[in-house]
Amino acid sequence: MPMHDWTKVEAGIFHAFHHRWISALSDALNGGKLPADYYALPEQVAAGFGPDVLTFQGPPADEGPVEDGAGGVAIATKLQTRPRTRFTAETDAEFYRRKKSSIVVRHVSGDRIVAMIEIVSPGNKSNRHAFRAFVDKACELIEHRIHLLIADPFPPGPHNPNGVHAAIWEQVQDDPFQPSADQPLTLVAYECDLTTRAYIEPAAVGQTLPDMALFLEPNGCVMVPLEATYETAFAVMPRRWQTVLAPLS
Repeated sequence: MPMHDWTKVEAGIFHAFHHRWISALSDALNGGKLPADYYALPEQVAAGFGPDVLTFQGPPADEGPVEDGAGGVAIATKLQTRPRTRFTAETDAEFYRRKKSSIVVRHVSGDRIVAMIEIVSPGNKSNRHAFRAFVDKACELIEHRIHLLIADPFPPGPHNPNGVHAAIWEQVQDDPFQPSADQPLTLVAYECDLTTRAYIEPAAVGQTLPDMALFLEPNGCVMVPLEATYETAFAVMPRRWQTVLAPLS
């Protein structure tokens, strides 16, 4: 299923889809994509940032087979190494904010947050202040070495002329990034270690979504099924809006 043009509908319609998509992403991660000692929760809040899916590391799993909750045996998930994307970038040295933050990211359960997924919404780009707040919080997470995956289904606008990644990377590395005119949408995974690496896949309306890396540790990631979960979410959208977004030929 190709990526749709979400600028055709009001923000509230995308919000309804957004809610379905993050639920599908969380279900996919918990359904076998994550190792046994990791789990995902949708729409939690950390350090004042409202990411769509948080990934936690729980207590170490016992050695040996693990029951999958349905009477069967779950196979341990092996982390992959770094993915190949069309563009990559890396900082020269460890990233520290020019303006240091005193925020420490914690969760009330005591389990450690290791990664976050954020699907950009129209509200994140509605005005200069909202976009700056989004970029600042993303940089705080990177500074605290919380891995981040961002999917931006909206083209650059007046407050982000070069897109979300360019604005973030300007803060991290002060290195310009220019999206291509024919692929203005952005998928980007950040691997946070002593240096920060970015794995960028440009996208466009009408194209299928690739799987993207979600890092759980340096040089260790799982691949997030963006296309499959997008399809699951779109399938239950009201037919009235499916027709607007994907008119019959």
